[in-house]
Amino acid sequence: MPRRASCSGVSARKPPRPDAMPDSAPAAGPADDLVLPFQLTGDGDGARLLGRLVRMGPLVDDVLGRHAYPEPVARLLAEALALTATLAATLKYDGVFTLQAQGDGPVPLLVVDAESCNGRGYRLRGYARHDDARLAALGAAPPATTRLFGTGWLAFTVDQGGSTQRYQGIVEIAGDSLAECAQHYFRQSQQLDAAVLLAAGHGGEGWRAGGLILERIAATGGRAPGSADGDDPWRRAMMLLATSTVTELLDPWLAAERLLFRLFHAEGLRVNRPRPVERGCRCSEARIVDVLRRLPREDVAELAADGAIEVTCEFCSGVYRVDPGLLDREEPGTP
Repeated sequence: MPRRASCSGVSARKPPRPDAMPDSAPAAGPADDLVLPFQLTGDGDGARLLGRLVRMGPLVDDVLGRHAYPEPVARLLAEALALTATLAATLKYDGVFTLQAQGDGPVPLLVVDAESCNGRGYRLRGYARHDDARLAALGAAPPATTRLFGTGWLAFTVDQGGSTQRYQGIVEIAGDSLAECAQHYFRQSQQLDAAVLLAAGHGGEGWRAGGLILERIAATGGRAPGSADGDDPWRRAMMLLATSTVTELLDPWLAAERLLFRLFHAEGLRVNRPRPVERGCRCSEARIVDVLRRLPREDVAELAADGAIEVTCEFCSGVYRVDPGLLDREEPGTP
């Protein structure tokens, strides 16, 4: 079994001495709110495996701090934020990537979306609905994801906006964790070998989340990479990935590049430019007015109280008080 790099470990592929780390192994330091794409090329020049590492601190703490979620719901949403960031990082164009889980369990709805910012990074937001009584009935032990969502489905949607057609993949919710649900999606909808690690926790610095995903590149000529000489890069990478710990994924003082070096330095690791992620909600008074204008007038009248319609954004908990008179005014540019 291959061993990953560490301060006292050894690698199956002639690693440098731990006291003589190469310049490619960056020093540890605070590294948060980023997606770090990488490749594992093995002994060749082309990528055999693609991956993304996500580290989140202030972002996830900000999102969760706007709600009063019970711990299981907060942890689930934190993991969903990390998963969404890892998947949105595959977009090669501007658009919105949305993860949505819907079921009949104590958490009947969870939504996270990531908006690409001109290829420079991503803005994330998310929320979950939950039933306190049904959550309490699950007991004190950490519940499996399938018990939180119940029977339902998981959808991944890509929307480029404009006249482009949306892409959506949907699978049933299956697995004890959100990571297993995601792997089930890759197997069923994408027919792709992928491994997903997710972690979330609350400590002295607030909520943190991390995610790591590896994907096998489609083989050419019907032959699995490395099969000619009995060397299986995918199997070896899975063994190395299994040595990663929750503590490492959530450690704010372990730089993302160093974590990848610990795991994959002997696998032809190539790290790409990191992309920042930040919390960002797209709600606004103009959007809310537009939604209200689409409602039947009798429904709008029932919403008004004390001369205003109060609307709360489920994503950011922002509160808007809308003058009903705005709904009768013509929009700018209307003839």
